[in-house]
Amino acid sequence: MGLRGGASSPRVIDGKAVAAEVRARVAEQVTKLAAANDGRAPGLATVLVGDDPASHVYVGNKRTQTEGVGMRSVHHGLGTSTSQQELLGLIQELNADDEVDGILVQLPLPEQIDQDAVIAAIDSRKDVDGLTAESAGLLAQGRPHLIPCTPQGVMELLRHAGVEPEGADAVIVGRSILVGRPLASLLLNANATVTVCHSRTRDLAGVCRRADILVAAVGSPRLVRGDWVKRGAAVIDVGMNRTEDGLVGDVDFDRAVEVAGAITPVPGGVGPMTVAMLLQNTVLAASARWG
Repeated sequence: MGLRGGASSPRVIDGKAVAAEVRARVAEQVTKLAAANDGRAPGLATVLVGDDPASHVYVGNKRTQTEGVGMRSVHHGLGTSTSQQELLGLIQELNADDEVDGILVQLPLPEQIDQDAVIAAIDSRKDVDGLTAESAGLLAQGRPHLIPCTPQGVMELLRHAGVEPEGADAVIVGRSILVGRPLASLLLNANATVTVCHSRTRDLAGVCRRADILVAAVGSPRLVRGDWVKRGAAVIDVGMNRTEDGLVGDVDFDRAVEVAGAITPVPGGVGPMTVAMLLQNTVLAASARWG
C-alpha cells in the first residue's frame, strides 16, 4: 500500500473540495434523470423528531444541499413527544409515496422511540442512510447497493488522495453500525487486511502503529496520538468533538500530520463528505426505482 506517486510530505486532504466534486457529479446525474422522466427530479424526505439544535443544523444543511443539486426536498418536523407509532406511521406513508426516492430519519431519536425499529421500517430501496439490515447484509456479502454515507465518503477521500487499499493493513478504531462496521466491509471488499478496534482491544497504540490506513471513529478527542501513526500512513479522522479548544477530531492532528502521508483535518475533512454521499445515494435510489 502507498500513496500513488510516492508522496514524501504530508498531504492534508480537503474534504470540502472533494465533496464539491461529488455534488457537481450528482447535479449532472439529476439533470439527466429529470430529462428522461418528464422533468421529475429525485426526491429526498428528511424526518426530524424533537428540537435538538445540532440536529436542526444538520438537517437544514442536508435540505439546502439537496435543493442545490436540483433534487426535491420534502421535510417532516415532529415534536419531541412524538410516539413511536406515529413515527412508524409516517415512515409507512413515505415508503408508499412514489414522489419520495430516499428517506432519512435524523438520529438520535428521543428516548421513547426504538431506533432499531424505526430503521427496520424504512423501505430498503429508499434507505439512503444504508442502515437497514438488508443494506448491511448486501454490503457484508460484497454486493452493496446503498452504502452508509460516512464510510462511503471515507473511501472517496482515500481514492482522491491516491491511497490504494489493496494489500494494505487497515485499522479502524470504532465498531459502530454507522461507520466502523460498514467501513470494514468496504475495505475488505477493496482487498485490504482489516482490523477493527474497540474498547476491549489490547495494546491499541501498537495496533494503530502498524496501519497503512488508520481510521479513527470513536468520538474521543485526540485519542490517537502522533506516535501511534506509522510514517507515511493515510489517516482518516471521523471524530467531531466539541471541546474548550473548539471542534477537534479523534486524532491529535498537530502531531500526526508530521508523520502521516495523507490526513484529513477536523473540521473540513470527512464531515462534508457525509452529505455529499447522501445526495449520491438518493440519485442511485431513484435510478434503481425508476429503472
